Amino acid sequence: MAKVHPNAADPAEPPSPAPEVEEPPTVLTVWRKSLLFNCDGFTVFDAKGDLAFRVDCYGSGRRRAEVVLMDVAGKPLLTVRRKRLSFLAEHWVIYDGDAAEDESSRPLLSVRRHVSLRASKALAHVTPHAASATSATYVVEGSYGRRACAVRDARGDAVAEVRRKESVGDDVFRLVADPHLGAPLAMGLVIALDEMFAGGRGRSARSSLLRRTWSA
Repeated sequence: MAKVHPNAADPAEPPSPAPEVEEPPTVLTVWRKSLLFNCDGFTVFDAKGDLAFRVDCYGSGRRRAEVVLMDVAGKPLLTVRRKRLSFLAEHWVIYDGDAAEDESSRPLLSVRRHVSLRASKALAHVTPHAASATSATYVVEGSYGRRACAVRDARGDAVAEVRRKESVGDDVFRLVADPHLGAPLAMGLVIALDEMFAGGRGRSARSSLLRRTWSA
């Protein structure tokens, strides 16, 4: 008689597929400080406290035309580059890897600062580039200065959130990234927001700029 294996699957019946487990969001701790001496930037830790990303910018205290997001080993993951459209209008383009100033650079997302004389929750608008595999359009709402803002998709769901960490000031905060966006792109958006709003002071600076323009 054939040996019976009661725990073995019947070869005539395919095994049942394993239920899909939704990937949880990535929770990062962002420190607005470079670990290198005489550098500006960011140091980003994962939920275990290990280094996840870094940004090292030489020449602190000035607005930069380009910021590079790197992994732990210093490999460029994203390049965030400022584009000036007019006196009031500007946007930042997020490129894949170490983007060079040529046509071969692959743009992923464009982050445009929201400028309006009317009160609005919107801080910025995020649109995909034609050459990018990313197809979603997002809006950034809330207050980056208060470290309380969210990147929302067309349905209003948050794909990334900046949250305040209690009793540590404004230079350390949480970044929660949905897997649909990914942690690197979420950090790229944080870099663009930080440059747009001067580390959190951009709302007041923007208001004074609009008042001067309106009075002129």
